[in-house]
Amino acid sequence: MGRIVNATYMTLDGDITNMAAWHWDYFGPEAMASGKAQLDRSDALIMGRRTYDGFSASWPQRAGTDEFADRMNSIDKYVVSSTLKDPEWTNSHVISGDVDAVVAGVRAVKERTEGDILQYGFGDVTRLLLAHGLLDELRVWLHPVLSGKAKSEELIYRDTERANFTFNGSEVHSTGLVILSYVPAKAAQ
Repeated sequence: MGRIVNATYMTLDGDITNMAAWHWDYFGPEAMASGKAQLDRSDALIMGRRTYDGFSASWPQRAGTDEFADRMNSIDKYVVSSTLKDPEWTNSHVISGDVDAVVAGVRAVKERTEGDILQYGFGDVTRLLLAHGLLDELRVWLHPVLSGKAKSEELIYRDTERANFTFNGSEVHSTGLVILSYVPAKAAQ
């Protein structure tokens, strides 16, 4: 059974959206190796429509340029969307319907996937996964910068149900980037 692993790039002030302004200053060889290892352990991606639109507009253009791009383009991609009908990016599949249908669809993906199912970014799909016990690991790629530019909708914070996590490990890179790994705490604890 596959595990859903969320990888969220974030600043010290919680900005998860404006990566072009801060991410590349801290993305050195160590981060590239960590990112590649993370993707190599994954047999699929899961994402919402906005992430899909951004990824499908850029990754196919990079086909053949490096192993990372080729892996990104080749693995199965699952898009949670009520509006996307005919995805054009290779190996893309839509999970749609009401909440129960989406949860059942995600569970089916987990059942038939052996490796990790990687999700980039933290949004409505992540909150749905958390609420239904489907997220297996949260990796926060914490960048040592205050972006100072994020609007409230570009921050990781939202009013939501409390979710507790257990520390699962960390990586500290020479650029100051820290990858923090957490697993959701079980409700019984």
